[in-house]
Amino acid sequence: MRPFLPVASAALIALAACSASPERATASESAATAGDAIAAAVAAPSRTPANRARDPYRHPAETLAFFGVEPGDTVVELWPGGGWYTEILAPLVQKGGGTLYAAAPWERGLNTIRKWQGAETTGNHPVYKDIGLAEFPNTGAGPKVPDGSADVVLTFRNVHNWRFGGTDKTADAFRQIYAMLKPGGVLGVVDHRLPEDMDSALEEKSGYMKRSSIVGFAEAAGFKLAGESDINANPKDTHDYEKGVWTLPPTLTNKDVDKDTYQAIGESDRMTLKFVKPAS
Repeated sequence: MRPFLPVASAALIALAACSASPERATASESAATAGDAIAAAVAAPSRTPANRARDPYRHPAETLAFFGVEPGDTVVELWPGGGWYTEILAPLVQKGGGTLYAAAPWERGLNTIRKWQGAETTGNHPVYKDIGLAEFPNTGAGPKVPDGSADVVLTFRNVHNWRFGGTDKTADAFRQIYAMLKPGGVLGVVDHRLPEDMDSALEEKSGYMKRSSIVGFAEAAGFKLAGESDINANPKDTHDYEKGVWTLPPTLTNKDVDKDTYQAIGESDRMTLKFVKPAS
């Protein structure tokens, strides 16, 4: 893992490299190379059209660049669900000879990835065959991500799910993540943002989480907050739906009722937080 450098155009990177010290030029070139690899993964032909349609809301290239993901990293994606980010991470990590783990409740949480890996699956793509499967949170029912092995652990819209199981389970999840990472490794979190002035009890049912809550869980496990971004912010989101965040796209729990209104809002307002496991 290298320190995150803001995404820049190829022309600006080239100009900076010409005038910078050799060390700075190398860092700029590294950022450009990682950015090119991320862009290629976002454009991978193995991605499904339905998932590509969510890119304007989820900003995958900018998000992965912010977290500093590089092709040769060992990356753990927690609770991949339907594999939206897996479709991008698999070709990205494979390009650099890295390793990708999908870690989720054993075994149902990995059903989509298992299906992709099955030789009998129509449209099976070889880019998914080398994804390692692990149980998270680990209970001993399935294999675990080896301690101290990961450069990056990523979780997209999942901390609220852990929170539904109670604060103790959420705290344990963050402790297990901490153990997975190498010293200096990164935890990247994207989740639905509950404004700090709203009732904290909404965390138990709405799908939204307060920034302070996630930072609190992470710091209690030993992480340091290294940065945050509004890449995935949405000021149109009012955060106050009777049926929670699932009222908004892509779930649209109310189906056709006020559908145009919710589609005009778009996907939820999300925080993007980068944590680091201290090197010592």
